[in-house]
Amino acid sequence: MCGINGIFAYHGAAPPVDTAELLRTREYMARRGPDGTGEWYSTDRRVGLGHRRLAIIDPTPDGAQPMATADGRLWITFNGEIYNYEELRNELLARGVVFRSHSDTEVLLYLYRHHGADMVQRLRGMFAFAIWDEAERTLFLARDPYGIKPLYYAAQDGVFRFASQVKALLAGGAISREVEPAGVTGFLLWGSVPEPCTIYRDIRALPAGSTMRVSASGVDAPRRYWDIDEVVARSIGAEKLVPPGSEIDYLREVLLDSVRAHLVADVPVGAFLSAGLDSSTIVGLARELSSAPIETMTLTTDEFRGTRNDEAPLAIEIARHLDVHHHLRTMSIKEFESELPAFLSAMDQPTIDGLNTWLVSKATAETGLKVALSGLGGDELFGGYPTFRRIPRMVERWSALNRVPMVGRLFCGLYSNVIARYTTADPKYAGLLRYGGSFRGAYMIERGVVRPWELCRVLNRDFVAEGMKRLGDELGDAFAPGINGFAKVSILESSRYMRNQLLRDSDWAGMAHSLEIRVPLVDSVVIEKLAGLAAAGRFQYGKAVLARTLSNGLPQAVASRPKTGFTVPLWQWLRKSPAIGDWKRVKFLRRPNVHDYSRWAYTLLANAPETAIFLKT
Repeated sequence: MCGINGIFAYHGAAPPVDTAELLRTREYMARRGPDGTGEWYSTDRRVGLGHRRLAIIDPTPDGAQPMATADGRLWITFNGEIYNYEELRNELLARGVVFRSHSDTEVLLYLYRHHGADMVQRLRGMFAFAIWDEAERTLFLARDPYGIKPLYYAAQDGVFRFASQVKALLAGGAISREVEPAGVTGFLLWGSVPEPCTIYRDIRALPAGSTMRVSASGVDAPRRYWDIDEVVARSIGAEKLVPPGSEIDYLREVLLDSVRAHLVADVPVGAFLSAGLDSSTIVGLARELSSAPIETMTLTTDEFRGTRNDEAPLAIEIARHLDVHHHLRTMSIKEFESELPAFLSAMDQPTIDGLNTWLVSKATAETGLKVALSGLGGDELFGGYPTFRRIPRMVERWSALNRVPMVGRLFCGLYSNVIARYTTADPKYAGLLRYGGSFRGAYMIERGVVRPWELCRVLNRDFVAEGMKRLGDELGDAFAPGINGFAKVSILESSRYMRNQLLRDSDWAGMAHSLEIRVPLVDSVVIEKLAGLAAAGRFQYGKAVLARTLSNGLPQAVASRPKTGFTVPLWQWLRKSPAIGDWKRVKFLRRPNVHDYSRWAYTLLANAPETAIFLKT
């Protein structure tokens, strides 16, 4: 896992690569790769590649980057892990390829030489990389199917720049900080910036499951090679191939295969362990595959002690049951106060979450681990969120009335301005008649932060109009044929909440502590094999079926424990802390949950102060 960056002056009139800019961008990402640095420039100085290394596979100098083929034609800078690289390497060896390292990076180079852009179809892992072809004079970029690893780019004045972080591109000093209305609007709508937008107009994210080419002819549009709708539809079509009654054995086989793949490393691999089914199952399967106890980490706080949110007692019981070497870390309000400035500084794009991942990553890295498994993704795949029940019911109830837009707009105004203001009614339901009849609309009502009809209370009206226009059809309801309600919610949770928030937060928060977070349940092979079974209701115990995949099961208390989520007592800390007062002064709406808007706005301002002029204060 690493930090990557590069500059390509693709237009003949553009100046050559500025070495100082390339290095400023690279060094901003020092925490992503503390084990080594590298840079390479083409002889004509039109191309420069940078790399910061976190050495996990082949940690020897042979695995250093940027890396080239033996003839110097192809050069790569790569962030991520390819879990099936040994299999691919053996295929290439059979074709006569001679390798100089035992790294997955070199496998990518020769896979590209033999298969070109189609190589991405062969990869299992999390990745973002750029390959320069000296003979073709083209730059090829790719990002993994789920978007676990980030890749941002900017193209202006004939120069193409890319990096693993938005703030790293800004640190280079050549890119404007002009605010992107769609990024700000999208953040307030969803609590995270929806890709491909960022907070800055000139910086874009390469979409998940996409590739891109840059040449003297210009910058090609991203090309999608993996689409979650199509994958889920295909999985639904194939679920009948799994014989009835074999679901648990099949699930165990699929999950064991994924965990085995995610354990591939030349350094020790640990795991986050909460009291939930997802992480407990991942740890249990990893223990079955490991010859020795693995290191696990649980985070708790003084405020949670003795409450239903305290995961420590049950996590300790689970660790004992699974025979792992367990670490328990208790976080205090003083540590929170000392960590908050660094947390906000490291946050690559505004997010309403991430503090929990930041804190547990810090604690895990302090044990000496470089890699940790996470149970992230189980709720999205197996229907663990309340949205899987609420959204289909909402759509069924309101779909007919949503066909009369005028009624919906009138009801929205009446509800939000009168009913919700003077009663205890939940203001989010003001949009029921307007949005509740479609899956994407109902999802926005359930998951949205600031709803569309409230945006003008937070942002300037013209700014909102431009942002919504540039954001595109956020509420369009098109899905691939054959996808049922469960699968639609799964797709929405995976492509919005998980991709734009959970996975993105896991990347920047983990890498800020030089910790690689791996997610065995967020895997292209896993979704292909299991999404159809889940959508068809073949896992009759819901997410509780996960515990049945373990040879020795889990303590009964795990399956019966209500879902609480992995969280920290943020609001208690904010209220108690005399050192944190700025967030309280940012208020936009006079309503019972005004603190929510204050919190989101403070996060936005702390991360991107350029947005201040567009906010209503």
